[in-house]
Amino acid sequence: MSNDQNPTTPAKNIPVSERLIVALDVPTSDKAREIVDTLGETVIFYKLGLELFMAGGYFELIDWLIERNKKVFVDLKFFDVPETVAAAVRQLNNRNISFVTVHGNDNMLKAAVREKKDIKVLAVTVLTSLDRHDLAELGFDCDVQKLVLSRARNAFQIGCDGVISSGLEVSALRSDLGDNFIVVTPGIRPVDNDRVDDQKRTVDVEEAFRNGADYIVMGRPIRNAANPRKTAQEIQKRIAVLFEQ
Repeated sequence: MSNDQNPTTPAKNIPVSERLIVALDVPTSDKAREIVDTLGETVIFYKLGLELFMAGGYFELIDWLIERNKKVFVDLKFFDVPETVAAAVRQLNNRNISFVTVHGNDNMLKAAVREKKDIKVLAVTVLTSLDRHDLAELGFDCDVQKLVLSRARNAFQIGCDGVISSGLEVSALRSDLGDNFIVVTPGIRPVDNDRVDDQKRTVDVEEAFRNGADYIVMGRPIRNAANPRKTAQEIQKRIAVLFEQ
């Protein structure tokens, strides 16, 4: 990528085809497999969250994806007493998982970092479904960007590999903390969000990467498209253009 296209995106050795992570937020593992088969080689990286975990067959689905040379992001947002978080991370080791999320305080993050092997621990900063009003209801009397930066600083001091952050805050993260960490940005919408879903702090594909994201996560805009494979291909092309040398 040339500097005039995106001066803030860090130069990491991330294959362009892996920068799009598709969220398999569906009610059954069979439905998840159907989506993966539909998308074929267009998508390499998949996120598996709580809905699939509660549906059953979660680890069998992980193994199925790995057998097909896919990368897996376990997005279970661990939040529990530190020893329980540590035990949960241990259960994920040796499964060829790429990322896992922790949505907790410093001691929870430390427990996760202590037990990880090759898995990269990503700290959740502020969910993209929350805005300033929501934070006030949760007892946080500060703006979103300050809270994101504060949580990110703590996470990196502890040893986390990266953070989950809205694309709206990524530029500030890069400016304040540099490039030596991973940023995964959910809440991506192909165009300006028309607020027909629960995402409030959104950006489009190009803005996320130009602000400094390493990966983007998309679910409904691809899954609900008339032609999911074609939609994923078009998004991959948009990403490839950004990272052309």
